[in-house]
Amino acid sequence: MNISDILERRRLRRRVGWWRAVAIIIAVVLVALVYRVYAGPSSALGRPHIAELSINGLVVDDEIMLETIREIGDDPSARALIVSLSTGGGTTYGGEVLYKAIRAVAEKKPVVSEIRGEAASAGYMIALAGDRIFAGNTSITGSIGVLFMYPQAKELLDKLGVSVDAVKSAPLKAEPSPFTDASPEAQDMVRALVMDTYDWFVDLVAERRAMPREAAFALADGRILTGRQALEAGLIDEIGNRDDIRAFLADQGVDGDLEIRSWDGVNRDEFGFNLAWVAGRALETLGLGGFLRPDMLEQLGLVDGLLSVGQSKW
Repeated sequence: MNISDILERRRLRRRVGWWRAVAIIIAVVLVALVYRVYAGPSSALGRPHIAELSINGLVVDDEIMLETIREIGDDPSARALIVSLSTGGGTTYGGEVLYKAIRAVAEKKPVVSEIRGEAASAGYMIALAGDRIFAGNTSITGSIGVLFMYPQAKELLDKLGVSVDAVKSAPLKAEPSPFTDASPEAQDMVRALVMDTYDWFVDLVAERRAMPREAAFALADGRILTGRQALEAGLIDEIGNRDDIRAFLADQGVDGDLEIRSWDGVNRDEFGFNLAWVAGRALETLGLGGFLRPDMLEQLGLVDGLLSVGQSKW
């Protein structure tokens, strides 16, 4: 066998390996598409079930989650909703819009709030949207109040010999500023903002927990409580688990034996990212790992950008 024959065989082997990789990727795509259509969340959620929605981490204005909540409310196959909470709070507006969206669902079907690890601050406000609030003995909740933080870098800039000048149309424009000490007027402005939102939060607690405003105000000093303490204070309804939630829903006319199905990620484009990951692994196995690079995922819009959140927090 001469050298040209050997080189030709190597070229054929590489070509076969390439088409094998392409065939594997196509097969992965087809299998994933079939699963998405026939066995994925959309098809499974079409059967009668109890919907579950998890709210974890920082509470923000999440339009995708709001759309999912609206779909749960409009879907007749979702006979009830369990809002599973594990969050220490977040932005004021994020908590408000989630509360209102869940209350809109509660006008159509039973809604239960389930405090798992914690549901404090804006997390507790979201829990107030449920018809009944469940928690564990050692769950953390409460922290009813409003916080507005702003950085202060004046001393650092002074040490560096840096000053920042500004021309403003009015004294309270762009106040409070991290470059100067807050004036009494600026502090009063922020305090008024905080207290206005705080009053709204206290009124919401009093309304949803059917307690006098004075009682809600007494609990709204920022304290955190365990599930047991929250039950005694009237901030939750029951210490319980999923069996207790099913029993409550059965009392509301919902079949307690229905499967609980998660709606988490129903409207999020996780499919493309997972598919790209599987394809990448297949190519790596064939020694072609460089074919699908991380920067390609970014170009396809499958990797999130930077997250920006405001300073105001429940």
